[in-house]
Amino acid sequence: MTPYLGEFFGTFLLMLMGGCVNANLDLARTKGSGAGWMLMSWGWGLSVFLGVYTAIELGGSGHLNPAISIGMAAFGKLDSTLLLGYVFAQMAGAFCGAVGTWVAFRMHFEATENADSKLGVFSTSPAIRHASSNFLTELIGTFVLAFGALTASAPANSLGALDALPVALLVTGIGMGLGGPTGYAINPARDLGPRIAHSVLPISGKRDSDWSYSWIPVLGPIAGALLGVGLYSVL
Repeated sequence: MTPYLGEFFGTFLLMLMGGCVNANLDLARTKGSGAGWMLMSWGWGLSVFLGVYTAIELGGSGHLNPAISIGMAAFGKLDSTLLLGYVFAQMAGAFCGAVGTWVAFRMHFEATENADSKLGVFSTSPAIRHASSNFLTELIGTFVLAFGALTASAPANSLGALDALPVALLVTGIGMGLGGPTGYAINPARDLGPRIAHSVLPISGKRDSDWSYSWIPVLGPIAGALLGVGLYSVL
């Protein structure tokens, strides 16, 4: 397997399972409807574990996140010639995972009247819409992700492919805390790939894809990852 395929399949599983967590909680007439934020946080944490573990086992880095890959490349921790391939693989994997979520829950999308809930299966949105505050929340969350993941997977602490476990627990913690204001994209692929899927899929009764907000879960995480990887490199 090439590192690109590892990143693709890892991000595909991340978004397929994470998207299905969203769908199970937010769509009408599912078994998990309304189960709450704790299930959301743990579900996404387990999705990250599966995705990162799979990517590493298939020869990828386990980044699953263009912001992390950009930060790593900027500070010499990823071969810059791999960066575009990584980002493309991560975006494609997230898009395909979102399509898989729609296929799995197609009848529930049809049964759901709330168009915002349908969009929320795919992409994030703020609890209080305020561009600079939302940007800072995504920046801080991704800073914690980048710095914490590098610390947890440092050579002295390395668990091999099981480095996915502390990263998954880290994402769970971010969701429980920093996830409240914006829904914690902390990953451009996780938000933009599925947002594109929402815009092109034939989802009945859907709304617009909220493109006016879409730059925040892209640029906020990139800035946060650059800060997190940069600080770790200095220390």
